[in-house]
Amino acid sequence: MKWRSLEESAQVESRTLREIYAERKELITKYVPPDIQTIHARVVTELQQSGIAERALQPGSRAPEFELPDHNGKTARASELVARGPLVVCFFRGRWCPFCVGQMEAMNAAYTDIQRLGASLVGISPQTVHQSYLMADQHRLRFPLLSDNANAVARQFGLVYPVPEYQREIYGRAFVNLPFVNGCSGWELPIPAVFILGRGPHSAVVYASANPDYTDRPEPAEILEALSRT
Repeated sequence: MKWRSLEESAQVESRTLREIYAERKELITKYVPPDIQTIHARVVTELQQSGIAERALQPGSRAPEFELPDHNGKTARASELVARGPLVVCFFRGRWCPFCVGQMEAMNAAYTDIQRLGASLVGISPQTVHQSYLMADQHRLRFPLLSDNANAVARQFGLVYPVPEYQREIYGRAFVNLPFVNGCSGWELPIPAVFILGRGPHSAVVYASANPDYTDRPEPAEILEALSRT
C-alpha cells in the first residue's frame, strides 16, 4: 500500500479531510485482506458500544492541566498556551496510522488560520519524542507534537482504551510495535479526539469531538468555525 510521499502531501491543502480519508479507505479496501479489515471494524464497533466517547470530557468541563515534551524535547505547558488564547488539542494514535497523518497534515494546512484567530494548536499522542520528531519532520508540521507517555493526559480526557489481544497480533503483522513506538510496555491507545480549551487560568472545554471510529474526524473548517465563536 502506498501512502502519500512528502512531495504529494503538499497537494493535500486543496482537499477536505473527508476527501483524503475517502482515498485512504479505498486503498485499504483494495490492498488490506478482508479478514483484517473485519478485525479493525470489530474494535471500532466494540468501542462505540462501550460508550467511551460519551464518557470523554464534554463542553463545559474544566480542562485538565498538563505539561508534556514536544517533538524537540521542549516542555509545553497548557497553562501558558491558554494564557495567550484558545488552545486546540488533537489527540491522535501515532505516525503509523495513515488517518492520523492525514489529520495532522490537514490541521497543518489550517494552522495559519488557527493562529489568525488568536489560538494555538498541539497534537498529542502516546508515541515517543523521537517518533514525534520524525513525524513532524517528514510531514513538515508547523505546530508542536506532544508525547504523552503511558497516555497519562489522554486518560484525564477520558480517551484511553486497551488494544484487544486479537488486534495486537494484526498490528504485529503490520510492524506496528506499540510498546516500541510508545516507549511503554502497555498496549493502550487514545480514541482520536479534538478539544478546544478556552482562554484563562481556569480553562474550560468549549468544543469536543471524540470518536472511536479513527476514520472519521472533524474537518479543520469545523474547528475554525468553533474557534470563531470562542
